Amino acid sequence: MPDRDPEERSEEGSVGLDLGDSIDALTFEQILEMDDDEDDREFSKSIVFGFFEQAEQTFKDMNDALEKRDLEKLSSLGHFLKGSSATLGLTKVKDSCEKIQHYGHKTDAEGINELDEEVCLTKIEETLKTVKEEYAEVEKVLKSFFASS
Repeated sequence: MPDRDPEERSEEGSVGLDLGDSIDALTFEQILEMDDDEDDREFSKSIVFGFFEQAEQTFKDMNDALEKRDLEKLSSLGHFLKGSSATLGLTKVKDSCEKIQHYGHKTDAEGINELDEEVCLTKIEETLKTVKEEYAEVEKVLKSFFASS
């Protein structure tokens, strides 16, 4: 596939991927472009399925940290999963993880205004539910994509 300027690509991306509004197709395509063989997509599939394992473990760790009321650990885990999800273009997951990171630092979702510890724990609990739903959505889409490729 010829390399095109990002401005010339369609909203779905240059390979016409329709991954919904939870995945940035242009970012995800950058991972796909690293595959040696477009038929088996061994490289990109290993990255995505590795992310699934990583995310599931991180969610367990977040649940444990929430039970222990460990805001610092929650912030660190949010930061960690934010980076991994950003690499794959999982925009909603990334955004929710960034909120968890900020709440763990006792600031609001944008990281600007300081918040009470109890408020932050409540917001993390709510955001953790949301991010798990967002994750389930992208997991389904990506598993379907790799099953058909």
